Amino acid sequence: MNDRYDAGAAGHGAEQYELVGYDEYGQPVYRQVRPQQPQQQTYDPYAQQTQQYGQGYGYDPYAQQGTQPPAYDYGAYDPYATGSHQGGGPVPGTAHDPYGQATAATGRQPRAEQTAQQTAHIPQQAGPAHDQEAPAEPQREYHTEQFAFVEEPDANSEDVIDWLKFTENRTERREEARRRSRSRIVALAVVLALVAAGGVGYLWYAGKLPGLSSDGSATGTATSAGAQKRDVIVVHLHDIKGDGTATALLVDNTTTQRGTTVLLPNSLALTSDDGTTTTLAKSVEDDGSDGTRDALDTVLGTDIEGTWRLDTPYLQNLVDLVGNIDVDTDTDVPDPTAKKKGTAPLVNKGRDQTLSGKMAVAYATYRAPGEAQDAQLKRFGQVLQSVLRKLSSDPQAATTTIQTLQQILDPSLTDKDLGTFLAGLSDLAKGGDYKTDLLPVRSDGTLSARTGAGIVRNVLGGTAKSPDKDAAVSVSVQNATGVKDNTEKARVVLLNGGFTFLEGGTGTARATSEVVYTDAADKANATEVAKTLGLPAGSVTKGKTSGSADVSVVLGQDYKPSSD
Repeated sequence: MNDRYDAGAAGHGAEQYELVGYDEYGQPVYRQVRPQQPQQQTYDPYAQQTQQYGQGYGYDPYAQQGTQPPAYDYGAYDPYATGSHQGGGPVPGTAHDPYGQATAATGRQPRAEQTAQQTAHIPQQAGPAHDQEAPAEPQREYHTEQFAFVEEPDANSEDVIDWLKFTENRTERREEARRRSRSRIVALAVVLALVAAGGVGYLWYAGKLPGLSSDGSATGTATSAGAQKRDVIVVHLHDIKGDGTATALLVDNTTTQRGTTVLLPNSLALTSDDGTTTTLAKSVEDDGSDGTRDALDTVLGTDIEGTWRLDTPYLQNLVDLVGNIDVDTDTDVPDPTAKKKGTAPLVNKGRDQTLSGKMAVAYATYRAPGEAQDAQLKRFGQVLQSVLRKLSSDPQAATTTIQTLQQILDPSLTDKDLGTFLAGLSDLAKGGDYKTDLLPVRSDGTLSARTGAGIVRNVLGGTAKSPDKDAAVSVSVQNATGVKDNTEKARVVLLNGGFTFLEGGTGTARATSEVVYTDAADKANATEVAKTLGLPAGSVTKGKTSGSADVSVVLGQDYKPSSD
């Protein structure tokens, strides 16, 4: 750009300024140059308006003159000139002022004061020096594109946007993956904590935590188990057809909110009222409910609150009243009323077998030939727990069920007390807080300090006190006479003689009897046993006794029971 203007008319001598560009507000920026030749034409775009310029934005300076606008000379112009020549006089007919400034053609005089004020300061440039001459500078050409800021489209702009979106999405996916990972870790930690707590609780309940004694109680905290509140009653199942009994304890631990059926083998050794040693089965038959309850309290260290005698007809009615029961049976049970062999079993072996009252009685009392009494006792326990699950948990409804049986209860246990007690156990059985345990006993009927005492202390809250073995000599008797009643007759004789009777079962018939001892110290006891049974002294011999018995006896056909 070589546009120039002459400032001589504004009172600045012969200074000339060259347009070098525009500032950020669109105003022209000039630099001072040495004058070279008189300006032929001047141009003042920033000259002051005439009086008609303030009348509106629709002002046209050429409309009043009736002339065509002159052509512009971009070679050199003076935007701040007032239409006068470099020498001070105006150039007629050539100057043009687009902002309404007076020119020679219009015949109007400009306002010198306003022109001087506008030329007094050029934005972003120092004012012109009036008293000295600027040195000559080489002329520079400027092009419009040097001052234009044009945003050209980039062919890769879409790729950049896509890459930014991809990066953002990948970052979000990573954050989401981290959040899911943290959630899984927290959930896993919670599950592991619950499993660990459950495992510790089970080990504590089972008495298997390290640091616990063999009976399952923590060292120094045995009194805490004994201080727990328990309600206990004893149940005797009488088989009126088979002439046998089965006994169990029903325990409601109100402190731990757990229920238990403790099955008592018939071989459990008890001390009778006269101080002699007997078995649980014989105590139920001979001493009745009161004597047996007291004997059990002595042996187990418990406090039994009442006795429930449940004969088989009442058990059948009870199962029918609760609407049958479901049991996982462990064997087929034949129909005792069947007259022909090969008849289908009354109870089939299998899971979730639905039993009626008649079927429940047959299963609870069944004992296969040669089978131990414990197997039959476990079936009785299954029936009891299944009945509790079907019985109402409402005390009043359970009491009504017991009253409907119309059985004569022991005076120590009323129908209301029994109904309320069974309702509480029913609630525990339905909630899964109920189990059945078999009290393990030795072959002589005594309790093991390691196994039996654990159940006695943890479940019953008592202390096992088996009869003192030194008080009486234990005698195991096997009947090989071929006469079933001889076992009972030998038992009576031995008990009357002050011995502890242990049933040894039935063997193959043999002609002679045999009395065996193991320790030499028991030879005299064996001789006394033979004498008490009326056997010859030659039947006494040294050998191996059965189980933990001090003396073992095999009754042969030479055994002649006394008339007494």
